[in-house]
This record gives sequence, structure tokens and C-alpha cells, in this order.
Amino acid sequence: MSTGTILVIVVAIIVIAAVVIGLMAAARRRRLQQRFGPEYDRLVGEHDSKLKAESELAERQRRVRALDIRPLTPSARAAYADRWGAIQERFVDVPVEAVRESQVLVVAVMSERGYPAEHGDQVLADLSVEHAQTLDRYRTAEEISASAAAGTASTEDLRQAMIHYRALFRELLGEPADGPTEPADPGATEDLAAGENRQSRVQDDEAQLGGEAQLDDIQGPVVAADGQAADERSGIGDERADTPARRTPRS
Repeated sequence: MSTGTILVIVVAIIVIAAVVIGLMAAARRRRLQQRFGPEYDRLVGEHDSKLKAESELAERQRRVRALDIRPLTPSARAAYADRWGAIQERFVDVPVEAVRESQVLVVAVMSERGYPAEHGDQVLADLSVEHAQTLDRYRTAEEISASAAAGTASTEDLRQAMIHYRALFRELLGEPADGPTEPADPGATEDLAAGENRQSRVQDDEAQLGGEAQLDDIQGPVVAADGQAADERSGIGDERADTPARRTPRS
């Protein structure tokens, strides 16, 4: 075999190896992008390097695999759902306190699932492996909680914090982030809807119902200059889309 032939074979092997390595890297990148979604893009921008971002994400996966992450028992899920329902009812009267309690409840669920919850940045990194799609919403909720503690969060900010905490809370319970959270007591949903509607002063039925009584679709209160609510629509929504809102007859 001539030297030229050997050289061609070596070059061909190198090219094939490079193509295989490139395809494997591309497949790995797609898997990470699909799994981490917006968190992938955030890290790429933060590190200004796809390789560094992918290395960090791979390390997060290895760390979480070593943790004892486990699903909640049915009884624990029901108990947490009931606690969320009670907190949501309190939002009508004490929104700042309700947001604080929501934050504490989410951390409690994390801990019971097996996530170490002592260090904020590490919590976010761990959650990103299985809950990347709701991670930015949790970040936003935490920022609003900090503003609420400083007394600078508006009622609408607090309503948004509840919505964002709820998204991660549902995922941690093993439910869709934007689906209904089922309480252990079916009557609790009706009580919540009734409590909300006692606060309602809605001018337009279509705007009030909109096909669903979801928290996300209900407007927060308009706050007057003296800090008091200009109307009483501070409820944050029925948890179940199939429970129609009932309006309180006006005198």
C-alpha cells in the first residue's frame, strides 16, 4: 500500500470521526435544549459559551440523579392541595401574608420531595433539571416576595406572585403547571369560589367569566391614592375551570 493511499485512509478516518463527534455533540445539545428550555438560553448568555453552559447543565443532571428525589404520597398531595386552597382564600383579605405563606408552602413541598432547600442558587439549579419550564416564573415570584417584604409590591404584583408560585407548586405535586389543583374536600372549591364572589363588583359578565374562573384571568384590584382598593376584586380565582363563578345579587 502506497504512502498516498495510507494518507487518504487516515484523513478519511479523521473526517468520519469528526462527523460522528459533531453529530453526537449536536444530539446532546438538542437534548439539553429540549430539557432545559429557557434555562439553556439563559446560561448560554450568562457564560457567553454554549460549551460552558452545556457542561454546567450536565453537571446539574448528575447532581440531581444523586439526590433522593421522590414523588409525594397521595395523602401528602391532598394535604398540600388543601393548604394551598386555604392560602388562596386568605389572599382576598391579606395578600402580602398569603404570598409569604405560598413561598413557605412551596419550599415545604420541595423539601418533602427531596430537594435541598437551604441555598437559593442551588435550589434554582436543582429545580432546573425537572422544572425548567416554570423556573423563571418561580424566580419572578421570589423577586416579588422580596419586594413585598420591603413594602414595595403592588396588589397586582402580589397576584402575579401567587400565580407564579402556583405553577411550580402544581408541578411539584405532579400536576400540569396551569391545570386545576384538586383539593381533598371537593366542597372547598365551591367555598373558594363563593368567597371570591362575595368580593366581586363586576360590571361585565363576559369579562368576569371568560369561559373559566381561572386565577390568571381575573383582574386585580384598582388601588386608589390612599392605598385602599377602589373596588373589591382582590380574589385570585377559582382553582377549577369546571366550577362556574356565582355572582352575588346586588340590592
